[in-house]
Amino acid sequence: MSDDPVVLTVRPKENEYAWTFGGAAPVARIAPGTVLDLYTEDCFAGRVRSERDLVSRVCEFPFLNPQTGPFHVEGAEPGDTLAVHFVSIRPARDWAASTTVPLFGALTSTHATATLQPPLPEVVWMWELDRARGTCLFRARESDFEIELPMDPMHGTVGVAPANLEVRSALVPDAHGGNMDTPEMRAGVTCYLGVNVEGALFSLGDGHARQGEGETCGVAVECAMNTVVVVELLKGVATPWPRIESDTHIMSTGSARPLEDAFRISQLDLVRWLERDYGLSELDAYQLVSQAGEAPLANVCDTNYTCVAKIRKEWLPRQGEPHRGLHRHLRERAGQLPEFPA
Repeated sequence: MSDDPVVLTVRPKENEYAWTFGGAAPVARIAPGTVLDLYTEDCFAGRVRSERDLVSRVCEFPFLNPQTGPFHVEGAEPGDTLAVHFVSIRPARDWAASTTVPLFGALTSTHATATLQPPLPEVVWMWELDRARGTCLFRARESDFEIELPMDPMHGTVGVAPANLEVRSALVPDAHGGNMDTPEMRAGVTCYLGVNVEGALFSLGDGHARQGEGETCGVAVECAMNTVVVVELLKGVATPWPRIESDTHIMSTGSARPLEDAFRISQLDLVRWLERDYGLSELDAYQLVSQAGEAPLANVCDTNYTCVAKIRKEWLPRQGEPHRGLHRHLRERAGQLPEFPA
């Protein structure tokens, strides 16, 4: 990046969101190093605003999970890696919504796991967000219990256009990224995405004020976001599955059904990552990941399930540095950026 990076501010109008990865025209062409100051709408397109607003009444399937983008990144070609560094993720409103959705979620009948039991009813929970204090208030619907939980803002959906001319719904996670729903996608991390088409066509959305691992009911604390990212490009570096790097960990993701295959994909990708960037042999990497790795669930409710494999950097060979040290560089640059208004 240059000393004075280009900043592009995008606040989409209602008809300017993308609903798929692939198949959508870019909203802008950007150079590597561009800072994107973005507004993203919640997964309900802002239509669930009260306990009376049932998704089946106010939303129209398949128009769920609107994405801001896509952005054509100049010079990005298949075989490269797009790096998206999250500078800040801040809720744009003082409220968020969550709900049960019939035939959707981990603890109910679904279209894929069909049973004779009736679907769960639709119930909406409205969450009050205290952005100054960084908390979100849960109020039970059927008792007087309430509790403040700490905010942990994240993006459920981050991705690029898929390979092989595919167009994928923004509800689907896969090798292109998409709706992975991992709480690890928070401010301060860098997400690495393998480029499949010219320009990469990067989009993001699906902000969550917080989310438990697994996203059990299928819906997090859904809210609109003001998000700042820096987009960079690694030429000639392939990334087969989305990866995440924080200051303390490197993480691989896998998305598939059944869940054990998502687990296997993420674990294998982490082993391969240790081979490539840290110089370990295949079996040594396999052993280290087996004994030192962590495996947080991202979601067990989407069309594909997503699992994360992660390991602490302090336990890895000191001579290694993932993705040419790009996360460290972007972290330093992010600290030099001016404050963006919430």
